[in-house]
Amino acid sequence: MSEYKGVIKIEDHCWASSWDHIYIKLVGTDGESQPKSLVYPYLSPESDFKIEVDSNNSIGKLVLIELEKNPGYLLPQNAWFPAKVELESPEGETFHFPIHRWIVNDEAHQFREATACLVFDDTHPLASQSRTEELKLRKKQYCWSIYAEGIPHCMKVDDAHALPDEVSFSFTKEWEFKLNKLHGLIELKLDGLADRKEQWRSIDAIGKVFRHKQTTLSEYVQQNWKKDSLFGYQFLNGVNPMVIRRCSVLPENFQVTDQMVFLRGGRSLAEEMQSRNIFLCDYKLLDGLKANEVNGKQQYLMAPLVLLHKTPEDQLMPIAIQLKQEPSKDNPIFCPTDSEYDWLLAKMFVRSADFQDHQLNSHLLRTHLLAEVFSVSLLRNLPMVHPLYKLLVPHTRYTLQINFLARELLISDTGIFNTITSSGGEALQKILQRATSSITYASLCIRDDIKERGLESVPHFYYRDDGFHMWDIINRFVQGVLGYYYKDDSYVQRDTELQTWVLDIFEYGFLSRPESGMPQKLNTVAELVKFVTMVIFTCSAQHAAVNSGQFDYGSWMPNTPTTLQQPPPTTKGTADKSSLLDALPDVNATVKGMAAMWLLSKQSSDSVPLGHYPEEHFFEIVPHQHMKVFKGELALLNSKINARNLGLEIPYTSLDPALLENSVAL
Repeated sequence: MSEYKGVIKIEDHCWASSWDHIYIKLVGTDGESQPKSLVYPYLSPESDFKIEVDSNNSIGKLVLIELEKNPGYLLPQNAWFPAKVELESPEGETFHFPIHRWIVNDEAHQFREATACLVFDDTHPLASQSRTEELKLRKKQYCWSIYAEGIPHCMKVDDAHALPDEVSFSFTKEWEFKLNKLHGLIELKLDGLADRKEQWRSIDAIGKVFRHKQTTLSEYVQQNWKKDSLFGYQFLNGVNPMVIRRCSVLPENFQVTDQMVFLRGGRSLAEEMQSRNIFLCDYKLLDGLKANEVNGKQQYLMAPLVLLHKTPEDQLMPIAIQLKQEPSKDNPIFCPTDSEYDWLLAKMFVRSADFQDHQLNSHLLRTHLLAEVFSVSLLRNLPMVHPLYKLLVPHTRYTLQINFLARELLISDTGIFNTITSSGGEALQKILQRATSSITYASLCIRDDIKERGLESVPHFYYRDDGFHMWDIINRFVQGVLGYYYKDDSYVQRDTELQTWVLDIFEYGFLSRPESGMPQKLNTVAELVKFVTMVIFTCSAQHAAVNSGQFDYGSWMPNTPTTLQQPPPTTKGTADKSSLLDALPDVNATVKGMAAMWLLSKQSSDSVPLGHYPEEHFFEIVPHQHMKVFKGELALLNSKINARNLGLEIPYTSLDPALLENSVAL
């Protein structure tokens, strides 16, 4: 008689406990045990439930366990969320079986022993069969769907509650999100304004509404939004640091002359470009699109060009703005030397264009939609026992449900984006299609992206500085973990599951576009490490960089108008204070935009910071050592950022590791 002793540990979640009959069966290399009944154990997170499983003969090295759950007599079946099972063999060897998922039915569920294993090393027939059956089931659960032509594919699901339980919101996350959505306007004390379709009568009136829920940074923005210095600063360290690039030659459609601009230091544009002091922001992505209607009124969507100058004091200052792509007499180039309201109105059109680019391209496409592609491909192609699954699954948490809600509540025909923004309606899908057709692998890798945009030496570029540190820390962590399992390049080439994961991303995320530079297969360990670093960086750091500051910079609406409802000026000298007020969004569009940005910036109480792994998937010593180092390096970066921020007028916290989530969960 062989006896295996151990415990079942329950996840510390609401409703994770069970009063059902639980059955466990052990399967080893030399046989299997009979199912052992654990009748009415009331398994709860408060205590480990001890188990003993007997077998008439030795069943060898444990390969997997089967768990089955049936309701008791006259009792309804309830869901159960075990974390893991630990068992000790008669020979004293300990086996771990990570679960970390809801068991809701009375079917037998198999879970592999925790030791990570690549497909070509999984030679035992039972292990190989289990691996095949797991992926067969996953491919039925996680299917691809086309939400709209020309953009990354998404998971096929008709309702948020139809998502598999393992990827759904927790009870805590679900109710916090619902309450925040329900009470957003109330909490902001704006509920009485949500139905008012009239225009603002004064900037002071906006300020009175805005006094609730201010942050230190949002208050600073309200006080300084008219200043050129804050306008320029946001291209580097605001929520959309993805548009600016160094300018060495002026575009043919942006005919700025020395006579138009004032350059501190007295040199010409050509000399300043040669000295690498001139920068360009080009919103051609938005060109030629039909703007939305809001409250039955036509809105206006411009595709501006902005020229900026790095001054001798190392400030980035705007020196020229053209609001439409094609130069013409009715498309003047505005400069800081123009009248106060001409210049301010031109900057407002730029800030509104930046909002559209940020929300649809930098935020929705490049983090949310790509993170969903990474997640669905992972869940379809890599079994739980694969080391890459273990490494990446924490970075998929809540992504599928938050994206379903984004499609349902934000960008659907009745979603908020179509009711308050100039890029809603017909323009929305076209912007996403254009952005998808131009996205590249290099632009997702921050070091490559910054180099391509010529921004390596720009001073006070904290997104770049913190992003480089973050990328390198993640890269070292990935190298350490994956280098343990992939001993040389041949391991990468022979891993058919890995190659299918990468090919799925190329096909369904990048729509099989070779010009994107996205790998269709990986040949070396170095290529694998860079690719996985990109995935983790996108799902954690990059999402935080373009998400966390939305309320800070956008809740003061004049700094980030979600739409503008007057056409751009065609001549100089005609704008005044009333021109600004006439162009600004109506009251209801303003407050709904504030509420949306507040909701999208509000982390749930069960958020998991980057580098924290409450669900244990790895049990080998080496990955745990690298996790410890990873967490320590993130803590050190947190200290460095905090120390630097003490000396900054505007602290940059978007890439502070202590504030980052592991996944796209907001």
